Amino acid sequence: MFSRTWNWKNEIGPLLGSYLVPCHSFRDGMMTISFLLRSCLCSAVRSLPKAALIRNTSSMTEGLQPASVVVLPRSLAPAFESFCQGNRGPLPLLGQSEAVKTLPQLSAVPDIRTICPQLQKYKFGTCTGILTSLEEHSEQLKEMVTFIIDCSFSIEEALEQAGIPRRDLTGPSHAGAYKTTVPCATIAGFCCPLVVTMRPIPKDKLERLLQVTHAVGGQQGQPIHIGDPDLLGIEALSKPDYGSYVECQPEDVPVFWPSPLTSLEAVISCKAPLAFASPPGCTVMVPKDTVSSASCLTPEMVPEVHAISKDPLHYSIVSAPAAQKVRELESTIAVDPGNRGIGHLLLKDELLQAALSLSHARSVLVTTGFPTHFNHEPPEETDGPPGAIALAAFLQALGKETAMVVDQRALNLHMRIVEDAIRQGVLKTPIPILTYQGRSMEDARAFLCKDGDPKSPRFDHLVAIERAGRAADGNYYNARKMNIKHLVDPIDDIFLAAQKIPGISSTGVGDGGNELGMGKVKAAVKKHIRNGDVIACDVEADFAVIAGVSNWGGYALACALYILNSCQVHERYLRRATGPSRRAGEQSWIQALPSVAKEEKMLGILVENQVRSGVSGIVGMEVDGLPFHDVHAEMIRKLVGATTVHM
Repeated sequence: MFSRTWNWKNEIGPLLGSYLVPCHSFRDGMMTISFLLRSCLCSAVRSLPKAALIRNTSSMTEGLQPASVVVLPRSLAPAFESFCQGNRGPLPLLGQSEAVKTLPQLSAVPDIRTICPQLQKYKFGTCTGILTSLEEHSEQLKEMVTFIIDCSFSIEEALEQAGIPRRDLTGPSHAGAYKTTVPCATIAGFCCPLVVTMRPIPKDKLERLLQVTHAVGGQQGQPIHIGDPDLLGIEALSKPDYGSYVECQPEDVPVFWPSPLTSLEAVISCKAPLAFASPPGCTVMVPKDTVSSASCLTPEMVPEVHAISKDPLHYSIVSAPAAQKVRELESTIAVDPGNRGIGHLLLKDELLQAALSLSHARSVLVTTGFPTHFNHEPPEETDGPPGAIALAAFLQALGKETAMVVDQRALNLHMRIVEDAIRQGVLKTPIPILTYQGRSMEDARAFLCKDGDPKSPRFDHLVAIERAGRAADGNYYNARKMNIKHLVDPIDDIFLAAQKIPGISSTGVGDGGNELGMGKVKAAVKKHIRNGDVIACDVEADFAVIAGVSNWGGYALACALYILNSCQVHERYLRRATGPSRRAGEQSWIQALPSVAKEEKMLGILVENQVRSGVSGIVGMEVDGLPFHDVHAEMIRKLVGATTVHM
């Protein structure tokens, strides 16, 4: 880093002993002007020779870190402090001038009545100018409080350590920052939009960047969004609200971090009769041993980055230990008790990526139903509904809107199943059950979108668990090559229509290759699965979760969602580093996980409704010919045990 400071020991130390130090340095793609005050004498500073400004000493900033300043009326101080504590990502508060126990080193903060760096003056939320002296406001400042916000994380230093070349700015100002449509948590009357800063990163450098930003910045180094700026409500990257645009190249991915400039939006929104704040690019220096609690993160929490959507472009992050736990779940459900050859269908990290996508979803549509027993009533099998309802229950616990879509002829059956599940405590909340019998892609789009508008989808993730899937010839087949098309509604069209609607992702869960969504692995199905050349589903989902029994895939998705939302790295990314941690709901999440007791009740409900086992056709406590107590109960114990063990 280039710095230009006074050589105070040699030139002015004898005059002052301690004084105000302005430090001009290039940080985060901009020149920042920083100040440190150590009991200054105003008149002596004004008399310093200009020659004292031209010495270069790199040691001047050792032991110091940059911060920004907000000055508010005393009456607003408790509210603003709570607001910062509730939005630690963009506003990592180091302390305030009257809270010595919070920041014992506050003597390093400028005495703003006498000497200060540039500060923007606000009256009732409107910036009225930039001041270099607050002497005329001495009386008002007696009733005001200074807040210090940590600005120590340097994106530019992280880029340098990661070996990623810096991009030139399109203007003379600092790197751009953007107001988003993401609201900070409203606390004690303070509310404002989140402000973020962006850097374009080559796609193949994302993983390395996250490793470095974690190492140098802890939580503050973690981005809050990777991908399409529109997901943050940013209409044009070329038009930042603060500073200059950093141009993206074709292979770049926009990466966003929370910006302390959020404090300016907070000052504007509170409409205080008088307030001051550091302008963009102007900071004060405080002792480096003053550490924001927001920066604390253990070394093993190094993030992994995963693509979860191409349209819009969207990546998610998760800690390496949490990702590994999900991979263990994927391996656990991949056993092949029916010797069908499903090992040939497995794709790495499909469970992890599907769960990450679901974790970001707001509204989820789940479908199930495989009428393999076409000579019986009902023709459904016991594989599918338990996994679908287990997943739906956990999605509801996370606060996501969840609905199911089933065949019209099976509507009453599924309504009874859901009602019985609520009565027996398997479900806490009813699941809306829909049907779809459209005849065209236009009908499917109208079903998926409000008023048929692709910009307003009703659901942002579709999940099929053991749902009959359409083959290449347009028919639907069970594992024995029997055509069951007359029993199946064209729910596949919903998945096909979703492929053309930005913002809707899909997951298919299957155990034989003829299930909806398994088109993603149809080449392997045709090659390795018995009758695969005929029965292979032709309809592709974004993610294909393969399991020995499809119910296990539903259980594993619920468990993976628990792991992700309990992960500090992922949970912070989900809430954009604003508001309180949502991990407070962890106890209710545990109760929503599958359990042997709940799944035994669920299977019992199916038996009461004469639903049969898929392989044997028996009406009894088995799924796919495998007994519940010897096989399925043990699988549930393994999955839940691996999920809830301490990370």
